[in-house]
Amino acid sequence: MSHPQPLAPEEKLADAKRRLGLPQIVVICGSTRFMPEMGEADLRETAAGKIVVKPGCDLKSPHGLWSDPAGAEALKLRLDDLHRAKIRLADEALVVGDYIGDSTRAEIAYARSLGKPVRFTHPEVDPDA
Repeated sequence: MSHPQPLAPEEKLADAKRRLGLPQIVVICGSTRFMPEMGEADLRETAAGKIVVKPGCDLKSPHGLWSDPAGAEALKLRLDDLHRAKIRLADEALVVGDYIGDSTRAEIAYARSLGKPVRFTHPEVDPDA
């Protein structure tokens, strides 16, 4: 008699999202220099009926939360971990902007390593195209 294999965490998450009837979740990726464009992408994806997660902090813009250089570096590491969690949660990634730096390139590679579809607002910048 065979026993069913236990579900992997990713399969459990997908099953839970399906059972809850959640809409598709899209994570917005890209350089924070494109924060206004990310806001526009958020609006369009939300209007299309999707749940949107995106970067919430722009460390390149002045703010008291990251005014201390040592604290800012620690925050950046935590935000990078948080963004990878957003990628794991999402069903797909949308890369915003016409520039791909090292961080965004790593986000794309991570999403693809998880089997997530990756779309681009500027397809010509896809590093794998």
